[in-house]
Order: sequence, then structure tokens, then C-alpha cells
Amino acid sequence: MLGLQRETSSMYKRTSSRDYSPMIDVEDSSGLLENDVDNEMETTNPSWKCSLPHVLVATISSFLFGYHLGVVNEPLESISSDLGFSGDTLAEGLVVSVCLGGAFLGSLFSGGVADGFGRRRAFQICALPMILGAFVSGVSNSLAVMLLGRFLVGTGMGLGPPVAALYVTEVSPAFVRGTYGSFIQIATCLGLMAALFIGIPVHNITGWWRVCFWLSTIPAALLALGMFLCAESPQWLFKQGKIAEAEAEFERLLGGSHVKTAMAELYKLDLDKTDEPDVVSLSELLYGRHSRVVFIGSTLFALQQLSGINAVFYFSSTVFKSAGVPSDLGNIFVGVSNLLGSVIAMVLMDKVGRKLLLLWSFIGMVCSAMALQVGATSSYLPHFSALCLSVGGTLVFVLTFALGAGPVPGLLLPEIFPSRIRAKAMAFCMSVHWVINFFVGLLFLRLLEKLGPRLLYSMFSTFCLMAVMFVKRNVIETKGKTLQEIEISLLAKP
Repeated sequence: MLGLQRETSSMYKRTSSRDYSPMIDVEDSSGLLENDVDNEMETTNPSWKCSLPHVLVATISSFLFGYHLGVVNEPLESISSDLGFSGDTLAEGLVVSVCLGGAFLGSLFSGGVADGFGRRRAFQICALPMILGAFVSGVSNSLAVMLLGRFLVGTGMGLGPPVAALYVTEVSPAFVRGTYGSFIQIATCLGLMAALFIGIPVHNITGWWRVCFWLSTIPAALLALGMFLCAESPQWLFKQGKIAEAEAEFERLLGGSHVKTAMAELYKLDLDKTDEPDVVSLSELLYGRHSRVVFIGSTLFALQQLSGINAVFYFSSTVFKSAGVPSDLGNIFVGVSNLLGSVIAMVLMDKVGRKLLLLWSFIGMVCSAMALQVGATSSYLPHFSALCLSVGGTLVFVLTFALGAGPVPGLLLPEIFPSRIRAKAMAFCMSVHWVINFFVGLLFLRLLEKLGPRLLYSMFSTFCLMAVMFVKRNVIETKGKTLQEIEISLLAKP
């Protein structure tokens, strides 16, 4: 069959896969496809070493995402003093959060960019505003210029995560896809910690905050240049009708002995979807045959943010200061907890599965938020015990979040979304993520003041408990399955 594919692909290389598939006899090809899959069961898994370099380059975008989230944490006081808005909390808040507006805009367009230009080119497009925005932020001499630079960086932040999730999912062998997906969360943690570390000299060296922005142009440039050497997503190439290129990329990613089976699965899936239109509209995402998986994805991201994780990050400095722990040391503790949880998730992702990690994670967040954070506000506890519970609750909350609720949604959603709508559906779900992230950040301090920590963290615990029930009822396990197997199993459901 591979010989037939090679012959025909040279003739129909630039045609759509839907136009190409009728050239093969359906009955004959079905038998061949089944034989291909059966034969593959006798072989070993493809080498993970082939795809690893491509995944590592892609996760530079996640490193940049984490870096730019934390880059203004330590330098904000120096920035406000040098640019003349010191003491203006609204202006300081805008410097921190204007990138969220850019991220929302970038995430809206990420699906169209990834489908229109390909995954590799999308990474390069993502790197450009990050380079330009970081440079503008570093040379800014007014609040307006700083906000422009942060907004430009935000558009790249919005483009990067959905494309990284798509790319890592599509180029990874099934047996290590969960592990590779965890690299995204680990890279984000490393970016946050790098921003904190690089920001340490800001109080001693005049103008160091400018260097903090300029340094981020180095990994952004490495991402843009590195993508010239990386493989394109074979699934995207197949959708474009570039059959020979898809085979070549499968060979780079999986090894020559696994190309036949990988291509056979793509053909089988394509034969099952010949009646679907090429264009994916918003109404199809919301009301079409795949609306349920889009609803599951959007709800997972919504519950991830409503769990209060970003509020815990925002409130952690205050908690540590009240316990007598310096804020920079407290932030390091939070960063280490986040990184430790992500590493554990990486080890367990392909062993225990996505669904079980999600359940454990949200259950752990319920316990830490309720038993520790709420308990720490009790008037019956000695002051020292309450502070220990509060600090411990913060660290356990972050640790359990990083075990599942943090890394799993970004990995699971590209797995369960059909290939035709994958990029657009990820863009829609990430938009939901950014909207709720914005409102949580905007309203947290206000709600804390009006409701108090006990009631507020009780609300977060309630959302985590809702997440446990939602995951148990709606999330399917994808561990060890190829993307084509997952899609075929979902299409078979009524």
C-alpha cells in the first residue's frame, strides 16, 4: 500500500486529501488498513528520540509565556519610578495585565494562523511580536510606550500556548505524548522562575528592568530560527493534501518502519469524514456534531481558572509576608512547588492517565483550599499554627494544581478534538481561559475585601469540587491511544 501511496502522492501532491482519497478503492483500502494496524502491533513503539528535539524547540514558546507572566513582578516598582507613575495603582495594574488583552486577541486568531500557515510558521509568527514587544518595553520612556510593548508581547503569548499544545500533540508518539505534553507546563514554570531570578538585581542596578525585557528576545529568536529545522505537523500536511511531505515528516518523527501505519490511520479517518465541509465556523463549534467536545474543553479551562489558582499566586506574597517570610523567598517556594508538581505529572501522565491525574489534582485542591486555607482563618487556632496552615495550604494548592489541573487540559483537548476542528477549537477554548483569567485577576482583591478569605476560598473549593464531578462524568481517557484512534472512537459515539 505504501508503494501505491507514494506513486499517487507525487501526482496529487497539492490536491486536498478529500479529493485524493477516492483514488483508492474503499473496500480494498479498508482491508489493507486493518492489516497495517494489525501488523504494527507486532513491532515496538517508535523511538522517542526522533521527536524529542522538535518538542523541545516548541516548548520555548511556553518558556516565554511563563517568563512574560512574571517579568514585571520584581521590577514593577523600578519601572513605575523611572517612567513617572509611581504610586498610581491603576497604571501599575495596567502594566501587569495589559498583556492579557493582547493574549486574548492572539488566542482568537491562533486557530486561523495555525491552520492557514501551518504549525511551524505559526510559532515564528508568535515569536515576532514577542521580540518586538520586549524591545519596545525595554526602550520605553513613558507609560504609553510600555503598555504598547506589553500588549505586543501579549499577542504572542496568546498565539503560543494553543499552537504549542497542537504541535506537541501532533508530533509526539502516542506512548510518550502525555510526558511530552507535560514539558509545556514545566517550561512555563521554568520561565516564571527565570523571570524571578533575572529580576533579583533590579533594586541594586539602575535600569536593570530594561535588561529583563531585552533578555527575552534571545529565546524568542531561538524559537523562530529553530522552527526552520523542525518537522511540520504531518496531520496538517495531510489536511493540505501534501501526502508526500506528510510521509517524510512521519519518517523524521517516528522512523521509517512506522510511516506505513501512521499514514494508514490518517487515510482511514479521512474516509470516515468525506461528507464534512472544509470551513469550520463558530456556529459549528457551538452547535455542530462536535459541540460536546468543545463544551468539555471550554468547561475544563473555565474550571481551571475558577479554581482560584491565579488568585492564590496573587495572594501568596501577602500570605508569606504575614508569616515573616520575604516575598522573593516565598515566590521561590511557590515556583519550586509548581515545578515539582509538573515533574511528577510528567512521570505519571503516561502511566496513570490524564483523567486520574485530573481527579487527584482537583481533589487535592479542594482539601488544601478548604482544610488548610479556610482552617487558617479560624479564631480558635494559635497565630503561629494558622500561619503554618496558610503557607502550607498555599504550597499544597500549587503543588496539586501542577499535578493535573495545570498541564492536563492543554494536553487532553488537542487529543479529543477532531483534526479538522482542532486548531479552531483550541483557539476558542483558550479565549475562554483568558477571559476568565482576566476577571479573576480583576475581581480577586475586591472580593477578598468584601467577602473575606474564608468565604472566598470556600467558593474556590466549590468550583474544584464541581470540577471533580465534571471530570468524572465527561472526560475520557486517552492514554496510549493514537490521535486517530481517539477520533475514530469519538466519531463512533452517538
